[in-house]
Amino acid sequence: MAFETVIGLEIHAELHTKSKIFCSCSTEFGAKPNANTCPICLGLPGTLPVLNEEVVNLAVKAGTALGCKINMLNKMDRKNYFYPDLPKAYQTSQFDLPMCSGGQVDIEVDGQKRSVRLNRIHIEEDAGKLVHVEDEDISYIDYNRVGVPLIEIVSEPDMRSVDEAVEFLRTLKGILEFSDISDCRMEQGSLRCDANISIREVGSDKLNTKVELKNLNSFKELQKALEKEEKRQLELYSFGEQFKIKQETRRWDAAKGKTVSMRSKEEAHDYRYFPEPDLVPIIVKPEVIENAKASLPEMPKAKKARFVEQYGLPEKEAAIIVDDRALSKYYEAAVAEGGDPKVAANWVLGDILRLLKEKDLEAAAIPVAPDALVKLLALIKGGQLSTTAAKEVFEEMFLTGKSADLVVAEKGLAQISDTSEIEKIVDDILDSNPQSIEDYKAGKKQAAGFLMGQLMKASKGKANPKVAKELLDKKLSER
Repeated sequence: MAFETVIGLEIHAELHTKSKIFCSCSTEFGAKPNANTCPICLGLPGTLPVLNEEVVNLAVKAGTALGCKINMLNKMDRKNYFYPDLPKAYQTSQFDLPMCSGGQVDIEVDGQKRSVRLNRIHIEEDAGKLVHVEDEDISYIDYNRVGVPLIEIVSEPDMRSVDEAVEFLRTLKGILEFSDISDCRMEQGSLRCDANISIREVGSDKLNTKVELKNLNSFKELQKALEKEEKRQLELYSFGEQFKIKQETRRWDAAKGKTVSMRSKEEAHDYRYFPEPDLVPIIVKPEVIENAKASLPEMPKAKKARFVEQYGLPEKEAAIIVDDRALSKYYEAAVAEGGDPKVAANWVLGDILRLLKEKDLEAAAIPVAPDALVKLLALIKGGQLSTTAAKEVFEEMFLTGKSADLVVAEKGLAQISDTSEIEKIVDDILDSNPQSIEDYKAGKKQAAGFLMGQLMKASKGKANPKVAKELLDKKLSER
């Protein structure tokens, strides 16, 4: 019997606003615990919420970018449940009248294109954060995140593999990031994902019991958690014990490499939704939708296609650059400053990404300005600097912020192109290696490579390779 996997995702994205959804507290990440709180977001008696208008604007923008229907009339609801990280014991969210309905995300996996339908996008407030300290009998609560505005993007169960689910999330992240709807910093929790997964026989259209995997905040963790849960369910089905699969919420235990049951999954009626009495219905004006359409930038898919066509980049290289909004902006700025598109791409994908990883920096924090990189590339093209030396120069620029010219002068790395100076080095190398000359004359062409290496070593890598090779070949033929 053949089975297939059915996956749907619920993505929570923090909206890129300066203040929270119902109060003026800051949404800044990294503040001292409980510093960004007030009586409103803490739900103290007697307080009244006021909806942040920018939350509506960004939610409409997200719906527009994803091809949704914008519901001109929608409302806020109370979702009642008790968790210690939610001080009001209810969450202000949306139930039957969400901000956006429908929409889709187009993905491609292994050359196969698929459209994943969206069910809805609604706005809501985030909950706080529990901090569990090892060997302590208590847990700590940080309420800074309470009231941070979210959109929840709910997909239909249209994905049929783990790879499709990961690609869906990656594509969605790019759209939200490029549109400046969310900063999508998964390591900070501003983009999180819940995954619903079930198994059924191939050919069936029945949706079997699903399991929810909660709070996955990286592509790698989403992949691992879904693969493990998929394997667990397939094994139960293959032994005829699918009745053991319960509708529940499970968490991913990365240390143990398995999913662990947390609680039974509530149905919608268990939350006792009812309209939020302290907030009036939301009326979206037509001009808000028009402004959202006008503000949408070039999307990642279109940008990737343009990089391939306009700059001649291979699809894989273009995809890596476009995957990071800040990196793609840096690359285009370098090309606009006169950098050769393919050479600039090599440096972005090579030394720049390497140094960012080593120094644990984001692309937005690249310390070498695009025009400074282009000036360095001009030194290579002009023959003043070898590629090997340029890599050393760039690393120093990256670490110190100094200009290429200054680093070259300080380190004495200027390339030697003077033929008389290189000729002297060539003569010295040949005089010191008579056996290599004999080997070369005997047909061992690798001897020339050895001599070239000795030449570059003697010049400390500063000899112009083209000039040096021409002189070496000429001298070898004369001996």
